[in-house]
Formats: sequence, C-alpha cells, structure tokens
Amino acid sequence: MRLLRHSTALIAGLLMSASVMAADSYNEYHQDEPGYFAMVGDLVIARPLLLGVTLVGAGAFLVSLPFSAMGGNVGEAGHELVIRPAEETFVRCLGCSRAGYGRKQQDEVR
Repeated sequence: MRLLRHSTALIAGLLMSASVMAADSYNEYHQDEPGYFAMVGDLVIARPLLLGVTLVGAGAFLVSLPFSAMGGNVGEAGHELVIRPAEETFVRCLGCSRAGYGRKQQDEVR
C-alpha cells in the first residue's frame, strides 16, 4: 500500500513537471500575441491573485521592516515584496507575461 502511494505521487509529480515545461516552451513562442483566453484568464484569475500577493507582500514588508532596517536592505525588501508584485499587477498588459505598459515597451526591454 505504501509503495502504491509513493509511485502515485512520483507519477503525478512527473506529469505536473512535464506540463510546466510544455507551458514554458509555449510561452517562448507565443509571448507577443496573447489571445482571448490568455487575456480573460489574466483578468479573471491572475490579476486578483497578484493583487492579493501585493497586499500580503506589503504586510510582510511592514512586519520585516525593523529587521530589514537593521540589516540595511530596506530598499531590496521593498522592491521584492511590494514593487515587483505591484508592477506585475498594474503595469503588465493583459495577457502578456512580462511587465510593461505595452508590447512596444516589452520589446525594448528585451
């Protein structure tokens, strides 16, 4: 019974990793042309989740602020915990996978 659970978990992990690799290779080729489903999924699923991550990151930043101040890395902590999630939430175009105001700005960053 224990072997069955372990082998099932191993197979499930392999299948999930294969799907992640396939999605990653898909994004390399179709990054500049987000379609309808990418835009709707981004609007309905990704943006609310990223807003939640931004709020949680802001809370974590406030909690870690005394420790960051003692360590001298308040700027880095603020950038990683608040600024980056906020950029992904509010600055990225719908369906795009990189932050930027539009596809032209994203091409300039590359």
